[in-house]
Amino acid sequence: MDMRFFVPIVIMMLLLGCTNTAENGKSDANNTTNVNTTGVNMSKNTTVVFETTKGNFTAEIYEKDAPITSANFLNLVKTGFYNGLTFHRYEPGFVVQGGDPKGDGTGGSGKTIKLEINSKLNHELGSLSMARAQNPDSASSQFFIVIGEAGFLDGQYAVFGKVKSGLDIALNLRKGDKMNKVYIVQS
Repeated sequence: MDMRFFVPIVIMMLLLGCTNTAENGKSDANNTTNVNTTGVNMSKNTTVVFETTKGNFTAEIYEKDAPITSANFLNLVKTGFYNGLTFHRYEPGFVVQGGDPKGDGTGGSGKTIKLEINSKLNHELGSLSMARAQNPDSASSQFFIVIGEAGFLDGQYAVFGKVKSGLDIALNLRKGDKMNKVYIVQS
């Protein structure tokens, strides 16, 4: 078998098998349109701070370009859902994943959301994307941060944000590192 095709298939199988359930929500952002050169709406997006055992980083959440996924994530942040959870998965040069209250890749928030794909949002370095099970509409609370090449995930997983500052911290996260506190800051 040609290994160029085998490795991405194995990685995708790992991603598909590491999550299950999230909350359907609506964005309450009333943003004006302001698009950067990649087509991502940059107007008044919410910033989230991740205080981790490795240090702090911030992420911009794309509320206009991924309203369902963003609302789900931000609602969980507002309730303190992610506080104290670990990053339960680390794939070198690919992703680091967290947001599972069980800590083993099988848990979620108890609710799921519909898969939301926006062709303007890609799995580039620092992107935040929702993990899910094999069912495309099974995303819940688990998310991953892209730490390497992951463009083959475009169109299959919902990108909803990107690390804005502290990318070096995010790139150094490993399995077992903790999200001490995750919270919203007004920009």
